Amino acid sequence: MIDKLNAHIENGSGTVLEHGNAICYSGYREGQCPGRVYPSYEEVKEDLLILAKNWKFLRLYDSSPHAETVLQVISDEALNFKVMLGVDMGAEMSNPHCPWGAEFSDETLEANRQANNDQVEKAIALSNRYPEIVFSLSIGNEASVEWSDHMVPVDNLIAYVRKVKNAIKQPVTFCENYVPWTYKLEPLAAELDFISVHTYPAWEYRTMEDALEYTKHNYHSVVNHYPGKPVVITEAGWTTASNGRGIEPWNASEELQESYYEQLLEWTTKERILTFVFEAFDEPWKGSPDELEPEKHWGLFTVERTPKLVMQDLYAELQPR
Repeated sequence: MIDKLNAHIENGSGTVLEHGNAICYSGYREGQCPGRVYPSYEEVKEDLLILAKNWKFLRLYDSSPHAETVLQVISDEALNFKVMLGVDMGAEMSNPHCPWGAEFSDETLEANRQANNDQVEKAIALSNRYPEIVFSLSIGNEASVEWSDHMVPVDNLIAYVRKVKNAIKQPVTFCENYVPWTYKLEPLAAELDFISVHTYPAWEYRTMEDALEYTKHNYHSVVNHYPGKPVVITEAGWTTASNGRGIEPWNASEELQESYYEQLLEWTTKERILTFVFEAFDEPWKGSPDELEPEKHWGLFTVERTPKLVMQDLYAELQPR
């Protein structure tokens, strides 16, 4: 598959990545969070057996012990997944435009650069250890958008891409909001095998009436900017709860999530656009302590692994009795 993918990319024939159901996966449960408590092998296995029923492609956000466990489970249990591996970049520069604060000392920024480099090395190692599972590697996630609290200079991102491309055979990408792709990320795009775009109509105060059209506009603004360069969607979804922070409570529900998911899948399936739905399971560790914080509620399944409305027909066996 990787050789086939590379061949398509090299001939510049557009969005030609293999198509299939794809989803963002992060397996943290109650009491777990990155850098502290990771899901166990058995917990990851439980999750992947759920997801295997409907998805072929998984996107992981880092190359942490959690990612390593996911790859081990896929390998040991002979599960049919292809994985986009990630690198969780820390800030390498301060960002006064971040609404919740992103001013860092020189010492912190230097420590982050070292940590970022270490994780790139880990991502390289995992990509080479699991070449039949890892189909691509993203060198970062939302590290250049105006509001980012983990901003990394474009030149530094380019250096990471070049380092990775010299060390692995898989295609390399970067995952980012659609806006920076149309101006500041042009030098980075030239280095990448394909571009990965995020689109969130709900965060931009759109309703379901024009949500899909807005998503299409976001996607095509990038596609049209890079003729011949493959573009995929690595995050698109709808939250099911909100405390009003960034998304009005009336614009977050399981019914709206179901509607957006169905419209998104119909369009991207017809157009053969590889699209990673955000996300598999709710993540209670995210955002503020408020239980209705929208960051916590993007899963198609709850943190207890029960299906929300959008998945209830397909996963009737997981519904509470």
